[in-house]
Amino acid sequence: MIQGSMVALVTPMTAENELDWEGLHKLVDWHLEQGTHAIVAVGTTGESATLSVHEHLKVIQKVVDQINGRIPVIAGTGANSTQEAIELTASAKGAGADACLSVTPYYNKPTQEGLFQHHKAIAEAVALPQLLYNVPGRTGVDMSPETAIRLSKVDNIIGIKEATGEIDRVPTLLDNTEDFLVLSGDDETAVELMLLGGKGDISVTANVAPAQVAKMCELAIAGKSEEARAINQQLMAVHAAMFVEPNPIPVKWAVAEMGLMQAGIRLPMTPLAEQYHQQVRDALNGAGLL
Repeated sequence: MIQGSMVALVTPMTAENELDWEGLHKLVDWHLEQGTHAIVAVGTTGESATLSVHEHLKVIQKVVDQINGRIPVIAGTGANSTQEAIELTASAKGAGADACLSVTPYYNKPTQEGLFQHHKAIAEAVALPQLLYNVPGRTGVDMSPETAIRLSKVDNIIGIKEATGEIDRVPTLLDNTEDFLVLSGDDETAVELMLLGGKGDISVTANVAPAQVAKMCELAIAGKSEEARAINQQLMAVHAAMFVEPNPIPVKWAVAEMGLMQAGIRLPMTPLAEQYHQQVRDALNGAGLL
């Protein structure tokens, strides 16, 4: 079952910005040891926008092969071209991914009908469970709850990663859908979303605090609000630190600072500005992560 803490995995790179396969293997092993419930490979936090198609699909294949069915692998296959998204999704299915995560088309700013037709076309073209991904702060387009509800009736569309942080959307989505996963894409509000009936968090913070986020999700899904909120409060400074500059700049710096991978990141993203180093380091120290 797809639920719980789903790390939006960073893609390790060398100082020369080549993909670091040894680093990827190390990260995946670490997440298995730490209790992460699912891995999102080459989502937007994984720098999907700057990987070649060959690199994109090779990362998915490597993660699928290493996981070997132990936890679900969700492949990032979104694109602002519907045909490209279909091709990526078909390739992810061929690689053995358990589901795909399909971001709303960025820059194009389609209408709600365009969003519906885009995701419907992907789901109808490829028999792979599809999670919608709504992150208007990055894409410039906001999928309305009404459009998500329409899409929930399409075969293969199993849920949505809702990254607006607007918790009042959750009851609308849950009350008007059946067997539809509502997942958080906003770490700061993820506990409240799960306490309302959401089933997990596709998390940036889980890159640096996988065990804590996994436990927090388990508690929140079980309705244990006090315990889940206590863990979330311990992580709140980390949640904030992961966005002192645009994602994934801070989280890649933090994972490297923890000694888990090299510090490469691809243009047009640049390494974390020095003025933020201590703030991120302090947040990690405060949560007992360094």
